[in-house]
Amino acid sequence: MASTSLAGEIRDTELHDALSERYLSYALSTIMARSLPDVRDGLKPVHRRILWAMRQLKLDPGSGYKKCARVVGDVIGKYHPHGDASIYEALVRLAQDFAVRYPLIDGQGNFGNVDGDNAAAMRYTESRLTTVARALMDGIESDTVDFRDTYDGEGEEPVVLPSRFPNLLANGSTGIAVGMATSIPPHNVGELCDAMRLIIAQPDCSIDALATAVQGPDFPTGGVLVETAENIRQAYATGRGSFRLRARWEKEALPLGAYQIVVTEIPYMVPKARLIEKIAELLEEKKLPLLADIREESAEQIRLVFEPKTRNVDPDVLMESLFRSTDLEVRIPLNLNVIDSKGVPRVLSLKEALREFLDHRLVVLERRSRNRLDEISRRMEILRGQMVVYLNVDEVIRIIREADAPKPALIERFDLTDLQAEAILNLRLRALHKLEQIAIQQELDALALEATGIETLLADEGLRWQAIDREVVEINEEFGRQTELGRRRTELGGAPSAIIVPVHALVEREPVTVLCSDKGWIRAVKGHNVPLADQRYKEGDGPRFALETQTTDRLLIFASNGRFFTLGIDKLPGGRGHGEPLKLMIDLPNEAEIVALRIYRPGEKMMLVSTDGRGFIVNQDEAQAQTRAGKQVMNPAEKVTARFCLPFTGDALALVGENRKLLILPLADIPEMTRGRGVILQKYKDGGLADAKIITLAEGLNWPSGSRVRTEPDLTAWKTGRGSSGRMVPNGFPRPTRFEG
Repeated sequence: MASTSLAGEIRDTELHDALSERYLSYALSTIMARSLPDVRDGLKPVHRRILWAMRQLKLDPGSGYKKCARVVGDVIGKYHPHGDASIYEALVRLAQDFAVRYPLIDGQGNFGNVDGDNAAAMRYTESRLTTVARALMDGIESDTVDFRDTYDGEGEEPVVLPSRFPNLLANGSTGIAVGMATSIPPHNVGELCDAMRLIIAQPDCSIDALATAVQGPDFPTGGVLVETAENIRQAYATGRGSFRLRARWEKEALPLGAYQIVVTEIPYMVPKARLIEKIAELLEEKKLPLLADIREESAEQIRLVFEPKTRNVDPDVLMESLFRSTDLEVRIPLNLNVIDSKGVPRVLSLKEALREFLDHRLVVLERRSRNRLDEISRRMEILRGQMVVYLNVDEVIRIIREADAPKPALIERFDLTDLQAEAILNLRLRALHKLEQIAIQQELDALALEATGIETLLADEGLRWQAIDREVVEINEEFGRQTELGRRRTELGGAPSAIIVPVHALVEREPVTVLCSDKGWIRAVKGHNVPLADQRYKEGDGPRFALETQTTDRLLIFASNGRFFTLGIDKLPGGRGHGEPLKLMIDLPNEAEIVALRIYRPGEKMMLVSTDGRGFIVNQDEAQAQTRAGKQVMNPAEKVTARFCLPFTGDALALVGENRKLLILPLADIPEMTRGRGVILQKYKDGGLADAKIITLAEGLNWPSGSRVRTEPDLTAWKTGRGSSGRMVPNGFPRPTRFEG
């Protein structure tokens, strides 16, 4: 008996090729069939299938509701073989008036809320289509779009909807595919209609003209758009950008000169409950010292009440601190990445997206017109056949009564088509009166006139664009700014004025002592006059730096590679434990080490010196770094490191080399620079710099000697000028060669 292989055909394939082929298939499936919307109707496949299934269930705006479970079941069984949870979530979002600017589904029941609560189970909720959804599918029965087989081949579904409504930009879309994503905020339909009419009238119009019509997104939850006109124009020109959105607030006066701030609209897609929770956490952590309390007084409308610490707090400063610290201000990204009319995913500008929609409407108009011509031709053919009946009614009746096969007999006797003969056989006797003959002739004349108009329309592109323009006007009248649904909800505030928020407005001012160990572990211990001897360090580590400061201050960190780093004192770990390594907070290379820690004081100066005797003066303002990578201020030569960062506590710089030669330089002789290698301060024949110190010339040079402190009052002999090697140190100068012993 011959054996059969259960494995089937086996082919040798490189793993790289097999993985590439399969991952590409997965990526294309995710991009085309799940994550990116179509530019023509603005829908992803799951949304399109939900709307189509609801239309098949006759859930029109004027009909009754049906259980969402019924809709989800039809979508899964006929069109979208995926999980019921994902389909129901998509359906719910289309019904949420706080998530979708122009809802496509009219929901009845609990469909979630702005607090972030989930919708009820699908067996408890009901739904039907809205007038906006009806506009999306208007004319779909007139062969305006292509259909394809469903996944099981038992039915058909539309490839795209006719979309009389500009859904892509009106409702927006978000999605993450493989290697690409889309993020389109919602816009006002009235403004979109103005922009489309402008494109129809002036196909070469500029993006500036379109940005005048479409002034920015329009979110269902309102808020205030605080973005410059130039940034908005640039985002629409490229299809990429972002929009800054703030909560809407107002000041309410209270007795005795007090006041409170009331927020009535929060930014788009920010859960209210989570927002309140976050603000409460910041209050608990004392990171909002200008705010005394927050109260939730919302009913049907949002009402969040903020109480300032005192009546003297400027409300603008208070709100600016909240905008910087919480989701009362968010950035809404724009990434107009869609599947275009050719089925290619790409990023479009605002003009390209509107143009693609208008081109789609032109195709729909042409297909609808041709379909209507076919219907007219068919109807006129039937009517002409019926006219034969009225002209030869007795003969027709005789043939039908006597002929074994009346249909072929009628066709042969009166030279009819199959369609005409079938229509004659289906006529009712009561339709054979004389008045019906007159009505048929009138209908023939009307259909001929309509056909002539359609043929004229199809022959003239200008007339077709005029028809599209009238459609846009109708959409504007139905959903535009003069309607309750279409009124603009998001205020166009323009860029906010530069409000300076003091640091203490964001951080509670408290005294702390910053401790940093030899190995670079840093922490902030509460209070001043901390007993340093009682502080614990890791085994093998020990104390190095200790600075008394405030939580509102900033710390400047100078490293041996010449870079400065900046950290907020409030960002440092607390005093419990051993702290954290500085290298986790800043991008400090392994070969570099910490040279000095300084508390930032605006306008103060520092003296930087490297091991080769070079240096310069730098202003602390120039040393501030904005990122973890720090700021390169000193550029040491190869095999040279930055060695000192000295505060200005005197009027002269004392330098001593490893060769024990001392040099005194007035600080007035040293240049101030923003960055560089520095000038030569002291030359060395052998070795390099041993120590450096800022001194006061009038007080002389001090150094420890045993239990005493020795002083050299006259330093004239060592003031030999910048760039010299100096003279040997005074008698009794300590070994090793250090000013502090």
